[in-house]
Amino acid sequence: MVLEPTPPLNLDQNLGGTPGTGAKWRAILLGTDPDLARARSVLRHVPAAPRCKMCAAPFAGPFTGVMGVFGRRRWPKNPKYCGYCFKQLQTHRGGAEIDCSLLFADIRGSTTLAERMAPADFGRLMDRFYRVAAEVLIDHDAIVDKFVGDEVVAIFIPALAHRHAARAIEAAGALLRATGHSDPRGPWIPVGAGVASGTAYVGAVGTEAEPELTALGDVVNVAAQLASAAAVGEVLVTSRGAKAAGLQGSGYETRRLALKGRSEPVDVVVLHVGAADAVVPS
Repeated sequence: MVLEPTPPLNLDQNLGGTPGTGAKWRAILLGTDPDLARARSVLRHVPAAPRCKMCAAPFAGPFTGVMGVFGRRRWPKNPKYCGYCFKQLQTHRGGAEIDCSLLFADIRGSTTLAERMAPADFGRLMDRFYRVAAEVLIDHDAIVDKFVGDEVVAIFIPALAHRHAARAIEAAGALLRATGHSDPRGPWIPVGAGVASGTAYVGAVGTEAEPELTALGDVVNVAAQLASAAAVGEVLVTSRGAKAAGLQGSGYETRRLALKGRSEPVDVVVLHVGAADAVVPS
């Protein structure tokens, strides 16, 4: 079998403010880009699983070396996907406004924890949290945006998580269970989470040497504030995200929260890990 390089994403032709930049990014982020479709048509015939969930490049089997030559190794921010699929997004400035979901998970009382523990012990605890959070989020098709102090941030875009609101809510519940919130003895680290769905600008920002794929906009700020407002073992979900995931109804607890900097309160659905299996969509 002879492998030819799959076609590049050709973002270059749309750089510098020329028409089409946003449209190209939007197609990639939504999973409708024809270049990705052509890549999948070739790579899906190359053995073997596991594969990149976007382009179908194999991460195992006899052709992994060849895939590496073309840059189709696992992407560090989510090893279910290859770096090639996101290389253009990371190396060129630009992005697009898309409908997506944001998840923030925040350790409650981290300052008190740090005060009561030896620095090395606290470091090991945080490292365990980061590792567990990354595993859970990646397993739920998230882009792990960043770890900031005692918080993890994840983006769910349509190209990777087709039902992004539901996947973000599922991931939040799974993360709380993975940190022990369903254990009768209590969590090994206390966490609250916030999920917000809406329109965000998703694209590459930062320095020329180290661009980052991230999300910007009001929906990001809302998710961050919901995570801060969530109690230990709670997931606070915006009404829009809950509706998209099919969680609205008389059986769910709701709250109206006044968030900093917002003129109107925000309606949220409250999920508790103790009943997560019953309320988080599968």
